[in-house]
Amino acid sequence: MGRGRVTLKRIENKINRQVTFSKRRSGLLKKAHEISVLCDADVALIVFSTKGKLCEYSTDSSNRMERILERYERYSYAEMQLTATHNEPQGNWSLELSKLKTRIELLQKSQRHFMGEELDSLSLKELQSLEQQIDTGLKNIRLKKNQMMLETISQLQNKDKDLQDQNNILSKQIKEKEKEVINHYEIEQQTDEMIPSFQLRILNTCDTYQAAGDGDGEVEETPRQSQPSTVMPPWMIQHMNK
Repeated sequence: MGRGRVTLKRIENKINRQVTFSKRRSGLLKKAHEISVLCDADVALIVFSTKGKLCEYSTDSSNRMERILERYERYSYAEMQLTATHNEPQGNWSLELSKLKTRIELLQKSQRHFMGEELDSLSLKELQSLEQQIDTGLKNIRLKKNQMMLETISQLQNKDKDLQDQNNILSKQIKEKEKEVINHYEIEQQTDEMIPSFQLRILNTCDTYQAAGDGDGEVEETPRQSQPSTVMPPWMIQHMNK
């Protein structure tokens, strides 16, 4: 005869309960390992005994446990968000706060991964994906940096050209001012030289006339008017004879 159906209920005997826990735990761990290997599934198993002792299993290694839990949190967050959108009313701030905290934790963890911290919990595929993301980010950063540098160089070249044009204009104005000053100075210099020359010609003319009057040559002069002779009265002549 086959075994009848056993009703599941709590084992009252403490020793029997402990023995059953040990046997079932081993079988549960074995089944988790089998489904992980046969089906290539990510399995994480956490069991606490009545005394609070932890028993856990994760695919491949214990470091995989954290990655699976993170994946579970992302899935739970997406499920909670979808459920809140369709069923729960607006204004449930406590649920929204929980979602934001979970999201912040995930973002902080991803940030630490990008900084090269806490990488032990990542698998080879996840490390390769992280490396690819970092390489893509670096390419975008270098592209933006080169673009900004080219724009800066172009702006500096335009500014340098404007300054050169202004410098050429100022140099031209300075040369024109110098020419005006030189021309004005030459005119004043010529004027100052002409005045003494004119005075010298006047003095030479005066000396020439003076020398001609002192020489032996004849110099025509305007004839003087003859002065009338003085006539003495007769009584004065008689008086003089006495």
